[in-house]
Order: sequence, then C-alpha cells, then structure tokens
Amino acid sequence: MHYIICDLEATCWAEERRPERMEIIEIGAVKLASAGGPVLGEFSAFVRPVREPTLSDYCRELTSITQDDVDNADPFPIVLERFLAWMGEPPLRFCSWGQYDLNQLRLDCDRYDLAFPAHFADHLNVKNAWAAWKGVTPKGLARALRLMDMELEGRHHRGMDDARNIARICMAMGEEWVDGRR
Repeated sequence: MHYIICDLEATCWAEERRPERMEIIEIGAVKLASAGGPVLGEFSAFVRPVREPTLSDYCRELTSITQDDVDNADPFPIVLERFLAWMGEPPLRFCSWGQYDLNQLRLDCDRYDLAFPAHFADHLNVKNAWAAWKGVTPKGLARALRLMDMELEGRHHRGMDDARNIARICMAMGEEWVDGRR
C-alpha cells in the first residue's frame, strides 16, 4: 500500500481563520512505497484562489507564497485532477498532520461542486498516530521534529517542505506508526 503524505496551504488572514473563507493555494505531497518508505515521488502545485484572489500580507509572510505564484496557477479543479492522477490507483492511504488538510479538501470540493474523491476516504491523521507511537499528547509539526531530534528542513508553512518533513517523521517511525505500536 502506498502512503500519500499531504500538506496544504490556504489563504489566511491575521485577524481570523474561518474555514469557509479559506481556499487552498498550495498542495505538497510525498508518496511513500509503504508506511516506512522509501519515497516514490513528490507532487507540488500552487492553486489560484477565486473567492478572494488577493493574498493577505499575513498569508504571504507566513507561507512565502507570492501573489504571482497563485496568479499564474491553475484553479482548484484542474490541480485536484492532476493530484489525483499523480496519486495513482488504490491501494493507498491519504495522510496529513492533523485533520485540517482533509477538512480543507472537503470544503474546496464543496465550493466547486466536486464529488469528494474516494482517494481521501482512508485518511490517517499522522499527528495522532505519531503521538500514540511516541506516548505524548499531539504536537505541532515543528515541535514533533524537535522531539525527534530532527531539524526542520525547508520552510515551515510551505506545502512541499512540510510534506517532506512529515514523510521524514513517518520513515523514522518505520512501519510501526500506522497502528501506534512502539
């Protein structure tokens, strides 16, 4: 079974984070051959937001995603189609650090009146799996990396970089992390 480790970035503002207002602006993903690796490939794409197409100063500073990055990107339905094609056919497991990414994908599918892809139905919350494996309460990605004596590689809050860091944690845990065994 392949494991798709995904991280999304979305429009955001300093003053609020109402989920229905946010739109995906970047999809980063790493495909693992099994729960413990190795890496089979990567997917990275910017997404053009349509509801509020101008990124806030806060969003640009947090993510380092530029207005040109999203202005020159395809809209969500086209990027989603490419992402699903890249993921391949089951068996696969869709994984993310927490529940946010899955929820945001569902919101954006609803926004565009798209059926929620079956590929996402078997979601694994890596944050909770990691916490169970480690015997701690769930932590943010940067904190989890520190607790594993791993350096954050790349820029935090960039889809591809965060997906790579999550995949590194998964591979460090080996096959055990899927069911929380130590």
